[in-house]
Amino acid sequence: MKNFHKIASEQNTKPLLAAIMRQPELWNKLDIRTLGDSYHREADDIILRFNDVFSSEDHLVNSHESIDYPSFFNLAHAKPIIFDLMRFVEGKRLGRVVITRLSPGKQIYAHTDSVSQTDYYDRYHVTLQNAEGSIFRAGDETICMQPGDIYWFNNAVEHEVINNSYEDRITMIIDICSK
Repeated sequence: MKNFHKIASEQNTKPLLAAIMRQPELWNKLDIRTLGDSYHREADDIILRFNDVFSSEDHLVNSHESIDYPSFFNLAHAKPIIFDLMRFVEGKRLGRVVITRLSPGKQIYAHTDSVSQTDYYDRYHVTLQNAEGSIFRAGDETICMQPGDIYWFNNAVEHEVINNSYEDRITMIIDICSK
């Protein structure tokens, strides 16, 4: 596969998933990615790291600087996963970290991410919860990631997610610069 590369499997993501379930108030505290007609409008997010929301809109899209949000500290179980991945890929800079939830019957619409992000950061997906019927497409390839899987994926090509399963798809997205 050229648009997906499995980095790891069978990672213990249960403590993080349990911490998320105990803190439902963290969902959508910041709706940066899901407002209006966004490609992500049917998803729910927990923003751990992202661009400074008080900056200009252009800065939100094009900046490589991410800051920690309170959820980063509320979900301490995310940190070992994030920093172990950074060590594994010899990351030099941590960018955005978002936990996203896609309910059954919902989708993330087909899109490509901004060139300034895709040229600078590599994108990784850590699957926390997923079931058969949830399809992730990048370019001409599709995959159904299993809980505990970590994948690099090519977010410079058109991609989308359609959750035709019976349960929420919950994924942690991590951007890492290794250059």
